Amino acid sequence: MNKIVYSLIAFVFWGLTACQEEVIPAETLKEQPVLFPDYVEVTVPATIAPLNFQVQAEYEKIDVVVRAGNGGMLHVQEAKVARFPEKDWADLLEQSKGGNLELTVSLKQKGRWVQYAPFQIQVSEAPIDYGLVYRLIAPGYEMYSKMGIYQRNLSDFSQDAIYENTLIPSSCVNCHSFCKNNPQNMSLHLRGEYGGTVLKHGGKMDYLDTKTPQTLSSCVYPYWHPSGRYIAYSVNQTQQVFHAVRDKRIEVFDHASDVVVYDIERNVLFSCPQLKSEGAFETFPSFSPDGKSLYFCSAVRQELPKDYQQVHYNLCRIAFNPDQKTFSQQVDTLVLASAEGKSVSFPRPTPDGNFLVYTLSDYGTFSIWHEDADLYLLDLRTGISRCLDEVNSPDVESYHSFSSNGRWMVFSSRRLDGLYTRLYLTFVGPDGQMSKPFLLPQEDPEQNEMLLYSYNIPEFVEAPVSLDVNEVEKSALSRKYKKVGYE
Repeated sequence: MNKIVYSLIAFVFWGLTACQEEVIPAETLKEQPVLFPDYVEVTVPATIAPLNFQVQAEYEKIDVVVRAGNGGMLHVQEAKVARFPEKDWADLLEQSKGGNLELTVSLKQKGRWVQYAPFQIQVSEAPIDYGLVYRLIAPGYEMYSKMGIYQRNLSDFSQDAIYENTLIPSSCVNCHSFCKNNPQNMSLHLRGEYGGTVLKHGGKMDYLDTKTPQTLSSCVYPYWHPSGRYIAYSVNQTQQVFHAVRDKRIEVFDHASDVVVYDIERNVLFSCPQLKSEGAFETFPSFSPDGKSLYFCSAVRQELPKDYQQVHYNLCRIAFNPDQKTFSQQVDTLVLASAEGKSVSFPRPTPDGNFLVYTLSDYGTFSIWHEDADLYLLDLRTGISRCLDEVNSPDVESYHSFSSNGRWMVFSSRRLDGLYTRLYLTFVGPDGQMSKPFLLPQEDPEQNEMLLYSYNIPEFVEAPVSLDVNEVEKSALSRKYKKVGYE
């Protein structure tokens, strides 16, 4: 009986190995391979989906051996794309937490094998959240084509729609936000004829009309207070203009903007003169992790659209008392970008409150089409900012957020082609240093180039998001709003 079992095992093993061609390198190179996506010497979480890749060279076959420090090994041989089985990849990453994977790539070129110098991937012990939520949108913005809010499981390649604008005619969906990465507390805004704000909180869903006689518009650009009771919003009078030259495709600016805070328990908005001044534009609010400060961007009012390139936003902070719902009379300017002819947008503090990352561009707030836009890190303990050279590129960087433990940051970049934003992940050290960013893995690497939609507003979530879209549709089409007050 044992002989039969051993024979079967040997036969299966032979069958598995026989399908792979023996690699006898005709040449061993000193240089490492040039990959797409570039995963050479990156740092990844132990639950990331397989880093499937191609090599930027001509070849008939690719052979990759992945070795873990404990002796574990994964070997794949494919026609063009190195694809790693999800379970085998996950097991190897789990074994390698706190260590490295070593990858050796060989290519079959004109019937001969060439082997590249090995490279490493560091596997961090710091966990990452379940997934990402983002909007996918065609990059023209001239019309409401198909768009939606989607979620992606970071441990595999599954993507699910949370809401798509085809559900409600002529609608636009944007401004999704979660309280401390918790999918149970979510704000989502719909624009258009049936527009309103979807609010998930306390196990129920409300469809809000947030426009009041005292505010400029409905509420957008949300950011939750850590207590879950408040949401800071911007209210804006926005205009889009389209340019006829290649490098100035679109510009968006606010003729007026203020910052307000929504009290979920009392269903009212409130603000203060420092956040609603006549002589300035205020936008992009975000609460500090302790809930005692509100960060926002403020610019001196200009005549628009004539002087749109003269609008320079500074990063400001105002103290907030969540128990009394009051603000300090003093506003602190943390980054005086206007003095350098620059403009701040999208301030996001790290969960530990030590740092804040913002986008810096030449002017305005619509930095996603500004090639000069880069990410900067402000040390809130010292007040010193630095350019995040380790993650920036010659093209646009914007739209960033942090995992719940603060060890991972996601951001969008147009570095691949200058047209479409793609998502990149980077490890964030306790000192604010960041690792080489890596492109969000796809089952087929070419999807990164073939997808004709842009990713924007990526947000980490700790678990899958569930939204009753039938309830959203019913509330919107019947205009069954919960009217928000102002005090």
